[in-house]
Amino acid sequence: MSGRDLHPRLLRCAWGLAPLLGLLVATPSIAHAAIEQPTTDDPEQPEPEPEPEPTTPGPSAEEVQALQRRIDTLEKQVEVLRESQAEVAEELGKPPPVIIQPEPEDDEPPEKISAPTDPEFNRSPDYADGFHFGSYGRVVIGGDHRGRAFRNGDLVAYGSRLDESTYAELEFRREDYWEATDTYTRVVATLAVAAPLFHQTGTFDTTLGVRNLYIEESGLGLKNLRLWAGSRMYRGDDIYLLNFWPLDNLNTMGAGAIYNFAPNTELKLHAGANQPNSPLFYQAVSRPLPYAQPGAAQVAVLDRQKVISSAKFSHIFWLGDSGAGIKPVVYGEVHYTNEGQRETEPRQLETLPRDSGWLVGTQLGMFTGKRSTHLNLVFRASGGLATYGEFNAPVQRAPDGTSKGAREYLVAASGNYEKGPFGLQLGSYWRSFRDASPNLDFGDLAEGVVIVRPTVWLGQIAGISLEGSYQAQRRGVLVDDGQGGEKPLFAQMGRVGLIPFITPGGRGNFTRPYITLTYLMSVRDKGARSLYPEHDVFGLRTVDHFIAVGAEWWFGSTSYFRD
Repeated sequence: MSGRDLHPRLLRCAWGLAPLLGLLVATPSIAHAAIEQPTTDDPEQPEPEPEPEPTTPGPSAEEVQALQRRIDTLEKQVEVLRESQAEVAEELGKPPPVIIQPEPEDDEPPEKISAPTDPEFNRSPDYADGFHFGSYGRVVIGGDHRGRAFRNGDLVAYGSRLDESTYAELEFRREDYWEATDTYTRVVATLAVAAPLFHQTGTFDTTLGVRNLYIEESGLGLKNLRLWAGSRMYRGDDIYLLNFWPLDNLNTMGAGAIYNFAPNTELKLHAGANQPNSPLFYQAVSRPLPYAQPGAAQVAVLDRQKVISSAKFSHIFWLGDSGAGIKPVVYGEVHYTNEGQRETEPRQLETLPRDSGWLVGTQLGMFTGKRSTHLNLVFRASGGLATYGEFNAPVQRAPDGTSKGAREYLVAASGNYEKGPFGLQLGSYWRSFRDASPNLDFGDLAEGVVIVRPTVWLGQIAGISLEGSYQAQRRGVLVDDGQGGEKPLFAQMGRVGLIPFITPGGRGNFTRPYITLTYLMSVRDKGARSLYPEHDVFGLRTVDHFIAVGAEWWFGSTSYFRD
């Protein structure tokens, strides 16, 4: 017999044997469950309470006998196929195939190395072996009522997110359990893409940024210790409606340690460095090449970094077994930069003194455990170099050339309440900022915002939100008060938005993904319009209308895990 004749027989045997073996593995278990009845061997045990009648009757005796006859028939068919396989293998000159018998149900499954599930081991979220993908994203398509492309129209630094531009993060990570050391690792790489996209301009030119690029090791040396190093978004709780992290929001190149003293008590320590894009931190000048070589080179006369360290301590006090609790947080930062020199005139250097700053803050969080209902209160104060944040540098300096005298105070509140088909989100903050110069100027300000978004769900897949906000700002400059005198510039605006949406995730203010249709009306007073340059439409119009279609999603991203 030729090999060409044997191959079809082999295929027929293989395809015929596979489903029969699968059915044989399943049917003895079904028959065993149908026939076996519980028994009581101990005569001294009390009679068990009669169990309620099952809602679905079990198989009859005739059905059990028919099932047993079916099993016997299948066993005979399998035996015939085995004999056919043996004949084919003998003709090919190969040993007969080995049929792997299913293991008895009572046998232990084969040992498999996997990550342990010790509840005392702090993993938030749990590490899992393998590659993972996560993402946050929003896409906005729209414009104003006259066809102009949209742009953010908020008066304050952090206002309504309804007219935020398109932005997305793509996160890839690898998580592993290492049996040799009983530890876990997580390697995270997050790429961010910002507007404008190709479909808006027709140009293959995209704004990209690396938001995360770090490794985190958990349980190395100490069971509840996590160590990390790299580039990382390092932050806590946000005010969603304002797209704002009021207490801690660092983007750092550094390293840190996270330790859990108890399941609900956590300490975070971190230090990192960056270099703001400012002539106070970097300056390159042209210098001739040595030994009369032709040409010149750019030399970094000034090249200093800002070092930022932070500490955060939090604890959760649980209130009964309902999932409700109180979470107090204490937070602090220290900013420092060394002295340096920069060129003010050719071959004339100015000495920049070392500078430093501090930031302290606290947060009180309360949550019920029902859906996403919570309330967060935040207070934060900063002085010196820390007043400007991690990427900014002082514009107005103190007479000694430092940021001494700069200060900021911030109070913020946010919350969410949901019950049945109704939901309510709110957010607000007030901050006062003074730069390091002793005199008031345009950079000195006090501002605040209050924003509320009630929502009604229409069934499980759709809903309507109504958002209203009030924004106000006072600047450190004087304007005519209309009565022959002067007063500080005061600007204010109101915004009202209507947002119908659909989502596959069911009810929930934080359920994503969803697709939205947005109408947003903004009203600016004279003071607000005066803040824009000549011929800017925001300075010309009292009322603006914004209409857009949008989408937003988030899933599986370490950037949006809650502490």
